Amino acid sequence: MRNIKLLLSYDGTDFSGWQRQRDRRTVQQELEEAIGRLTGTIPSSNASGRTDAGVHALGQVVHFFTASLHRPEVFVKALNAILTPDVRIHGAWDVPQSFHCTLDAKTKLYRYVIDNGPVADPFRLRYADHIHQRLDTDAMHRAAHALKGRHDFHSFETNWPNRTSSVRTITSIGVMRTDDNVAIEVEADGFLYNMVRSITGTLVMVGLGRRPEGWVAEALAAEDRSAAGPTAPPQGLFLVRVCYEISP
Repeated sequence: MRNIKLLLSYDGTDFSGWQRQRDRRTVQQELEEAIGRLTGTIPSSNASGRTDAGVHALGQVVHFFTASLHRPEVFVKALNAILTPDVRIHGAWDVPQSFHCTLDAKTKLYRYVIDNGPVADPFRLRYADHIHQRLDTDAMHRAAHALKGRHDFHSFETNWPNRTSSVRTITSIGVMRTDDNVAIEVEADGFLYNMVRSITGTLVMVGLGRRPEGWVAEALAAEDRSAAGPTAPPQGLFLVRVCYEISP
């Protein structure tokens, strides 16, 4: 059996997230069925992380086992011919059987995009949250620094019973503005359920002047979800990249 690693992107708007669900369209289901059409056997695939409904990916990593003899470049060309246009394969590699795209990931980078123009751009409604009041991105950036490092991020986690610990390490975090486009980027060794969207909603409260910069550190220390800001909507969130120790 071969272990095949895929790099893919997808528009999450019309998907009910990554993971298979009964009677719902998911990325995992469409990908596995496409692989099945190509190889004759529907595999069980694993992703670096399970994106939620409406969340997008620029650099999702997936692996699956197959007895197929197709060359990696054939997987790319053939799967793109089978898949719907809102999912694209950008690369395929043979990797050791021991490779696991979830467990071997060292860091992941997420980006949350906000359309901060006075009027919503109709061409960005699927890929950004619109906030018409101008955000103080300098204050948001300063406030975000309190989250860098290893902390218990329970205040930024939607309750999820499968987690044994809410301690994670954020290696970098920043808020950037280009004209009316605001981007919040967070890179960490792992993420809790809705963690980036909760961080975004909290920083937006600072950017709107509804909370002081120091409130973010206080919310973190509280280890209580009710102490932080709201969960931002899904359409602005992108999984940008996943980093591993060894790349093919």
